[in-house]
Amino acid sequence: MPKSLSDPAPAIAPPASPPSFGERLGLEFFARDALVVARDLLGTLLVHRLPDGEARAVRIVETEAYRGPTDRACHARVGLTKRTRTLYGPPGHAYVYLIYGMYDCFNVVCFGEGKGHAVLVRAGEPLSGIPKELRTDGPGRMTRALGITRAHDGFNLREGALFLVPRATSRRPTMTTTARVGVGYSGVYADKPWRFFDAASRHVSRPSPSQIGTGGVRAR
Repeated sequence: MPKSLSDPAPAIAPPASPPSFGERLGLEFFARDALVVARDLLGTLLVHRLPDGEARAVRIVETEAYRGPTDRACHARVGLTKRTRTLYGPPGHAYVYLIYGMYDCFNVVCFGEGKGHAVLVRAGEPLSGIPKELRTDGPGRMTRALGITRAHDGFNLREGALFLVPRATSRRPTMTTTARVGVGYSGVYADKPWRFFDAASRHVSRPSPSQIGTGGVRAR
């Protein structure tokens, strides 16, 4: 039956609001030694709002600390170059670089400008917007799932579409440490127990034992 001109127009549902993730981490969080920041990043949320408004988020479950030019496993060891300019910049910015010609790795610059400290985020637990076919248990997989690329190198993590949110007080990570992954070339620095992960999460990466330094696993 045709509608009368007096019939009310059908109701149109308003678009869904993007999820709110709470207050962002401030400068004081990032302005500390990478070893401290790497521990404290476990359990925090890494959020990327895509250009279409979609929000993708993970709970960080694995990190590695890199502590400036004296750390032979850190990119800062080569000094200030085009590649390391962001690494030597102010804390609270994203340092994103390519490895093996195919994987983008996301790092958080910390401590202070000129220090060359950063934390590599190696894995995250999916929370929001992550396509089911994508995995987040590894640095390259995680950035791909979140839509983070080298175009985000230098992004201010306290403003804009890429940011970090404090961990929920109700869920503290079961922190465990090992030597870092894939830095055997760095001599004694390969054995530093500067990799941190949440042993209770199934989304932690699973590197081959041959890729991990000679230090064993220690619960903290």
